[in-house]
Amino acid sequence: MQLNQIFPIPVAFFDLPREFTQHELNFIKNQTQRPNMGNTSSEDNYVLGKPELVDLKEFCLDSVNQYFQAVYCPDTAMKLRITQSWSNYTNGGQFHHRHAHPNSMVSGVLYIQSDPTKDRIYFYKTGYQQLKVQARDWNTFNSESWWFESKPAQLILFPSSLEHMVQNTQAEAMTRISLSFNTFPVGVIGNNLELTELLL
Repeated sequence: MQLNQIFPIPVAFFDLPREFTQHELNFIKNQTQRPNMGNTSSEDNYVLGKPELVDLKEFCLDSVNQYFQAVYCPDTAMKLRITQSWSNYTNGGQFHHRHAHPNSMVSGVLYIQSDPTKDRIYFYKTGYQQLKVQARDWNTFNSESWWFESKPAQLILFPSSLEHMVQNTQAEAMTRISLSFNTFPVGVIGNNLELTELLL
């Protein structure tokens, strides 16, 4: 048998090539927080626009546009820009509800503080399932969810429509801190002759 995957969902990983500075950590950890569903988020929804995080924004922008070029292969000078960005705080026993990101093309999560042996991000397959077969072994074809470790200084990029969540963290765990962002295209999308052109 020759088994192929078609139309896969691209999830990419980028490692920050340095440690976070104490200045960056202090800025993120000292954000004023507001309640979220299961955990808390920063009141500031544009944290990557602040001068304290200018280097992290550059890393995220470079990474998301590498992802965009590799996955979408646009034939114009189109690129993605970061729209909103915020930090998330999940204490022991808390969770981050299952959700997707509307009004965004590619979303990212940069882990600031986490324990890779305990912290995970879960992604979910959505849509109609004609038959539900009880699996003997799980793989990327038959799984309804898939998880990855949450590693500090690692950025995960994925289509904004992909549902994801964080399950309840262990009560004794350190506060899990991540920085999330959304993106939107800039440039020419589509084709003039095909009547799909958008000028953004």
